[in-house]
Amino acid sequence: MTAENIWSYGPTAGHTPDADLSGYKVEALDGHIGKVDKHSNDVGEQYIVVDTGVWIFGKEVLLPAGTITGIDHEERTLHVARTKDQIKDAPEFDKDKHLGDPAYRDQISGHYGQYGPGH
Repeated sequence: MTAENIWSYGPTAGHTPDADLSGYKVEALDGHIGKVDKHSNDVGEQYIVVDTGVWIFGKEVLLPAGTITGIDHEERTLHVARTKDQIKDAPEFDKDKHLGDPAYRDQISGHYGQYGPGH
């Protein structure tokens, strides 16, 4: 997975441009991590922000769309190709500081991109 395509949904993820993913449950490779708080469908900048609730003390994390392996609209669930620890160790997300910040985006690309698809 390259830094460029990590910010786009994969062809087999099941994403539709008009889908509202807010409130969908998010499942990591090793279990539930939270719910989608917000998402972006902007071309080349697609992502979800996950509210982890009490799992990691209410932290919000940003996941690029390229980490999403499947969307089940009937079950309102997203599956991501990362473990709970990989997500927990991601750079912290602050919506007031990080949205639109290219340096933060590069930091996120580097963090999630190091694992490659499905790892």
